[in-house]
Parts: sequence; structure tokens; C-alpha cells
Amino acid sequence: MPQSLSRFRAFSLTAAALFTLSACASSKTIGSSVDDFNAANTVRGALFSDRSYDYSDVDLTLYAGRLLLTGTMHTEEGRRKLVANAWKADNVRQVIDEIQIAPKTKRGQGFTDSRIDQAIKTKLLTDRGVASSDYKIAVSNSVVYMLGVARDQVELDRALNHARSTAGVKLVRSHVIYQDDVAGLTKAP
Repeated sequence: MPQSLSRFRAFSLTAAALFTLSACASSKTIGSSVDDFNAANTVRGALFSDRSYDYSDVDLTLYAGRLLLTGTMHTEEGRRKLVANAWKADNVRQVIDEIQIAPKTKRGQGFTDSRIDQAIKTKLLTDRGVASSDYKIAVSNSVVYMLGVARDQVELDRALNHARSTAGVKLVRSHVIYQDDVAGLTKAP
């Protein structure tokens, strides 16, 4: 067997093992991780196929079937179409609309948002009292949006405080639910 093929197989097995371990380390199952991945791809496909609106400043964050939409759209009509497209994915059980009607994010702001995002993720990752893999972060115009599943109020408060204490953050919006509430989510529209 050629050495490059053997390296590729070793890389593939390592990636699969890491994916499995990361799914096991959080409250999500491998199945729900795959469902989230497939749902995100369905929504992205719907957006890319719809050329009537500019979705380039929209971020999709998906966790446990809950889809968080952040960023900007130029028109209310475009925002409504985005939300309608988001509900088309089979495994989306909730759509959380945080889209702002505004001009596109400026490049400098994008760099600031990225720095804030990385700083918060680092704080969550290094805090042993927070299951960092159970939180997803989206940052738009220095506003932090948190999505995920908290074990309890103490953990959620720790995660929120990390976001609030990060330099440059204007506001923190939490869409974190508790583990007991995940089972109760059902697809609405």
C-alpha cells in the first residue's frame, strides 16, 4: 500500500476517534452531532440556492437541533425568507432569530468579533467548572450569543460571566437551556 494512502487512513481513523471522543465528552450523542451537521448543511444548501438575497453576513450556529441565526440582512423580507429556509431542515427543532436589519459587518468589526469569540472559547475551555463542549458561541457586532446546554445554574453563570468579562463585549444574549429541557424540544412550524 502506498505510504500516502496509509497516512490518509491513519488520519481518517484518528479524526473519527477524536469526533467520537468529543461527542462522548459532551451531553450530545454522536447521532445528535450528525443530525446537527446534516441540518446545518441543509440550511446552507437552501441559502446558497436562493440567489434573491445576500446571506453572506449570516452565521448559522446549531446545537442539539436548535439553530441560532446571527449577523445582518439588508431587508426584513430577506430575514423572513432566511427564517423560512431555516425551518426546512429535518433535524432543526427550534430556530432562534437574532438577525439584525443593518448593513454588512465591516472588516475591522469582523476581526474584533473573531478575537472576542476566541477569547471566550479559551476561557470556557480552561474552566474545569464548565463543560465547554456544551456551549456554542456566535459574535456579531460585539454582541455575544451563547447557545448550548448547561448542567445547572452555577455552570451557566460561570459561562455567562466569562463572556461578560471579555474585553470588547457590548452585550451577552443567552439561549442556553438546561439538560432536562432538551428532551422537551419539538419542531414547531
